[in-house]
Amino acid sequence: MITCHMIRRALAGRDAGSPPEPDGQSAAVALILVPGSTGGLEVLFIRRAVRAGDPWSGQVGLPGGRRASADRDLAMTAIRETQEEVAVDLQRAERLGSLADLPPRTPVLPPIVVRPFVFALTERPKLVPSLEVQSAFWVPLAALLAPGVRRDITVPVAGGSRTGPAYIVGNDTIWGMTERIVTSLFEATSTDIADKNT
Repeated sequence: MITCHMIRRALAGRDAGSPPEPDGQSAAVALILVPGSTGGLEVLFIRRAVRAGDPWSGQVGLPGGRRASADRDLAMTAIRETQEEVAVDLQRAERLGSLADLPPRTPVLPPIVVRPFVFALTERPKLVPSLEVQSAFWVPLAALLAPGVRRDITVPVAGGSRTGPAYIVGNDTIWGMTERIVTSLFEATSTDIADKNT
């Protein structure tokens, strides 16, 4: 079972990150963890509202968005966007660290570099989705790690289709950059466990 202590230890020293890209080219997301009812951790996902012109329209993702000029750093971007999108205040949440910056892998997406920040809350907050968010929901980390949940799928994209790994949980498909972020969290934690055992 993955714990906040394990994640905190795995991400130690990773919170500085590289300098952000120029304004408009950087974004941040919040990977928010809470204790689940069965003792493990749960992570918050959002389903973006269907909107014309949004390259992530209707997809499952994490709260976040582009850096604003008033944001003092990318962590503040993640905090501000989470407040705007689901009305969750992360100002007093524990920041466990950050994951590696991720650029998009397809030319149809904007050239935005995304930095994921991992936060921990002691209990589930009330969620109030904004107009940008169709719904918000919690998924146990254990469910994402269950056998057969992560597998290759083919999804339609502008001008064709794309095949790649995704987490299939019930009726929700977590793919693309969000899949990469979740997988990088699991990989960082498993690497830390392996290092401690050698």
